[in-house]
Amino acid sequence: MPDPSIAPWRKSSFSDAGGNCVEVAPQADGTIAVRNSKNPEAGTVFFTRAEMDAWLRGVKAGEFDDLVS
Repeated sequence: MPDPSIAPWRKSSFSDAGGNCVEVAPQADGTIAVRNSKNPEAGTVFFTRAEMDAWLRGVKAGEFDDLVS
């Protein structure tokens, strides 16, 4: 498993003033690490490129809108 502690994390340019956002970091094995920028210690999720592409398509299509409170 990749080590996200050494990853070059990037915060989304869409981050709001309250810091509600995610950070992403490409890993040496080709996966993409994703974590909560306000609580990075809470954990990291790893996506393959195909999984990340599918997740981004779902976000753009509003598939997860009902999950946000």
